[in-house]
Amino acid sequence: MSDETPVHKRRKRYRGRNPRKFEERYKELNPEKYPQDAEHIIAKGNTLAGSHRPICVAEILEILNPQPGEVALDATLGYGGHSAVILPKILPGGRLFGVDVDSIELPRTEARMRSMGFDQEAFIARKMSFSAVRGLLYEAGGGFDLIVADLGVSSMQLDNPARGFSHKSEGPLDLRLTPQKGKSASELIATLSAEELERILSENADEPHARIIAQAILASPEPPATTLELADIVQRRIKKIRPSLTEKDLKSTLQRTFMALRIEVNQEFDALERFLSVLPKCMNPGARAAVLTFHSGEDRRVKRAFAKGYQTGLYQKVASNPIRPSAQERRSNPRSSCAKLRWAIRAEL
Repeated sequence: MSDETPVHKRRKRYRGRNPRKFEERYKELNPEKYPQDAEHIIAKGNTLAGSHRPICVAEILEILNPQPGEVALDATLGYGGHSAVILPKILPGGRLFGVDVDSIELPRTEARMRSMGFDQEAFIARKMSFSAVRGLLYEAGGGFDLIVADLGVSSMQLDNPARGFSHKSEGPLDLRLTPQKGKSASELIATLSAEELERILSENADEPHARIIAQAILASPEPPATTLELADIVQRRIKKIRPSLTEKDLKSTLQRTFMALRIEVNQEFDALERFLSVLPKCMNPGARAAVLTFHSGEDRRVKRAFAKGYQTGLYQKVASNPIRPSAQERRSNPRSSCAKLRWAIRAEL
């Protein structure tokens, strides 16, 4: 018998009554150990650090109408929130493929799904872009019966300062969904002209102050290397040029600036266009697809692709108008406020 006694490690202390830094929020990062604390945080309308709350769950379940034995695809797995409610409804006999490009979050989500009792026969995780899902057709048996795609960035990515997605906390100005692949946002900015950066801000995020922001960023002696450096450049310039701008409007400008750069860094619109073009080819006759978008650039592309598919006979029915989260959901989860849900049903052959 070993004489060694496990050494109890005290958690790292923080200043004040409540933790402020992401890594200090040990209760939120371990909700299974602190369920009452987690419920209290969610009840206040907040998202647990390191997690993500799925949006429009009831509406998506109604659209997809999952049945036992069907084959499903979660094209943007993320935290696995939508997959976790779809899987029980397609069992027994059904399978769900969950794909994501995030090499950091995907293993965590797969482990979480396994802990829920979904084995490798029922739940298949794959690291890949949703634009390449056609490569799964052979493994899926020729097509999918239901497909869900929750676009944009997840709360896990936004809340973790090390990922560099948010203007609220200090972190590297990275914004890559797949770390170490391609250029970071800071590296990208260093290669751009003022005109190119203005175009990115305008086209990717409809930013009304695109020219002012682009000129301010490129006038800096060095490209911003951190999230707070970029936020400071934008805030100082906007406050000087537009002193009447409210704090709410300034916050929206910061959000749009970071979103525009993230979309460019990850080539998100190109990936979405490819996904929408192959989507009907991946659907079995009568299959249902639901796509959640979070800004006008995404929604325009989904609306256009679904309308074109309906006109050409690929879809038998598509959403005439987007579905919005209920007032109750918007109150309980403010991050759902800008979401729009569109759906399409594959034509019967």
